[in-house]
Amino acid sequence: MKIGIIGAGQLGRMLALAGYPLGQRFVFLDHSGDAPGGQVGDIIIGEFSDPKKIAELASQVDILTFDVENVPEDAVRPVLDTVSFFPPVNALATAQDRLTEKSLFHELDIPTLDFATVDSLDDLQRETGNIGFPCVLKTRRLGYDGKGQRILKSENDIEPAWVALGSTPLILETFISFDCETSIIGVRSAKDGETAFYPLCRNVHEDGILSYSIAPFERPKLQKNAVAHLTRLMEYFDYAGVLTIEFFVQGEELIANEFAPRVHNSGHWTIEGAVTSQFENHIRAILGLPLGDTSPTGHSAMVNYLGHLPELESVLGIVGAHFHDYGKEPRPKRKLGHCTVTLDDEKSRNRALNLLLATSQRN
Repeated sequence: MKIGIIGAGQLGRMLALAGYPLGQRFVFLDHSGDAPGGQVGDIIIGEFSDPKKIAELASQVDILTFDVENVPEDAVRPVLDTVSFFPPVNALATAQDRLTEKSLFHELDIPTLDFATVDSLDDLQRETGNIGFPCVLKTRRLGYDGKGQRILKSENDIEPAWVALGSTPLILETFISFDCETSIIGVRSAKDGETAFYPLCRNVHEDGILSYSIAPFERPKLQKNAVAHLTRLMEYFDYAGVLTIEFFVQGEELIANEFAPRVHNSGHWTIEGAVTSQFENHIRAILGLPLGDTSPTGHSAMVNYLGHLPELESVLGIVGAHFHDYGKEPRPKRKLGHCTVTLDDEKSRNRALNLLLATSQRN
């Protein structure tokens, strides 16, 4: 089989690396010929919004998937009659708009934050009164890694937030205090709806960007509820592929923040830390192959490297460390690589994590 991937970022690259041992081959669509996917497959140069370029990619492959969420639904729909496309385009479209995403959580009884749509300064002034301070104003589309949002702590913040973000449709959400953040990653097969779920991982963000994850995050009640929520979402979309929900944790309660219809940064630990990685299971799922075992092989941690990469020697000197360099040009806060570590016990894992975090802070 030849698999087309819209987007040739590090996620697409890792999908191809997982798929090659299964005998699969890959072609990418990306606006840059220097994207990481070019290290492991051919790249068609073009924009994700160009239906002709997506059609060109579709004509060269047996099946289509994606590693980015900013692929317009209208650009994809013309090829759906000629090639299989997974995950389903409805899931892709829903995840692109925070209002439709939050509305779906509400419809499926998945706990989420209070929210309101904002289309004018009058709307914002009214809804801050309804939701209360503090609250968070976000762009409905294209916001990721902490971009496109402002925290409002008082009435004095209303007009500056509107000036900064008001040129695009917005959503206002409650700002909550939470114990920590977690995510559940699951996978569902295109063939028979077979499902498998990874253990929860705990995520720590800095400036809205994932800094590190640890897994498994062993909270049995939370795991049970997270699987139930993710199952409901999968069944709603008749899903195929990897799907992730990110949650805030308050005590023994989960509050859904957003979902991602693709392989996910918080699942990078699964490459070395699970029997079958999220990337291999995504390939298996969209091809209708039996899903792999999602059990953890130990206690894992994953650290993102943002803006610069540490010296390889300093990382590989840490017991259990596995280094992943994406081959990208350095840029402030850009995800250039990550490192994982998997060890037999939590204490050893935490010691190694602290060493990894120290390498990430060196210039």
